[in-house]
Amino acid sequence: MSVPADIGQRRAAPFLNWKRRRSVLPGFSLTMGITLFYLGLIVLLPLGVMLTRAAGLGLDEFLRAAFNPRALATYKVTLLSAAEATAFNACAGLLFAWVLARYDFPGRRVMDAIIDLPFAMPTAVAGLALSTAFAHNGWLGQYLDPLGIKIAHAQPGIAIAMAFTSLPFVVRSIQPVLEDMDSDVEEAGRTLGATEGQIFRRILLPTILPAVLAGASLAFARSLGEFGAIIFIAGNRPFDTEISALLIFIRLEEYEFGAATAIATTVLLAAFALMLLTNLVQSWHQRYLRRG
Repeated sequence: MSVPADIGQRRAAPFLNWKRRRSVLPGFSLTMGITLFYLGLIVLLPLGVMLTRAAGLGLDEFLRAAFNPRALATYKVTLLSAAEATAFNACAGLLFAWVLARYDFPGRRVMDAIIDLPFAMPTAVAGLALSTAFAHNGWLGQYLDPLGIKIAHAQPGIAIAMAFTSLPFVVRSIQPVLEDMDSDVEEAGRTLGATEGQIFRRILLPTILPAVLAGASLAFARSLGEFGAIIFIAGNRPFDTEISALLIFIRLEEYEFGAATAIATTVLLAAFALMLLTNLVQSWHQRYLRRG
């Protein structure tokens, strides 16, 4: 039985290709080592220290500090406001991303730059601007106050501040997906008689849903940790408009480091659980689309 002369080369091809793929990034081992070093130094080490300190409190002390009535009230205000801000940003962010990706109009570049403004400006400046606008004698508050709508020094102001600072996460997650989508699929759907609603539900939504989930989860996690933009507009009343980040700051000022660590750990675990759940949903969605 004759053996092809190039059988050895064909068998060795996968290993040769693997070596060529490795050489695409020169110094991979060095760059990966530096990346992991800085990741551990900047992210993992501080989190590890905080978790270690929280573990040293003891279960009773941890539960007493993290779940006392005042802390529970801050969790409620923070989670409710973050959920409202995220729901708004999921809709508004999709709208803004759609306009920026699908239309060309005068001032488009200016609008595109304004979307990133919350990233560039200090959050304290954002809080001061929102307070000036929504105070009872502010530019907008003077018209809302006679209607009985109170924004500044109330829970709606917290949600608005969170929405302001976290909107770019949603827009920047969805916009590249919309820009990469081929409009021929939508035109084919219209040719076959599909309505605009059917095109959105069956063509567009399955494609952009992972990006919407990713942007919304990032916006929610950002809202949980927001501080500077909120303290100027919230009023900061315990059991009413006090957020978890402010209570952590107050506990640090009172030199109650254990209580501050317990509350911070609880917020951290909630944010991590949300990100993990979002990743699981995205993975399930991708597998569902591949099976379909």
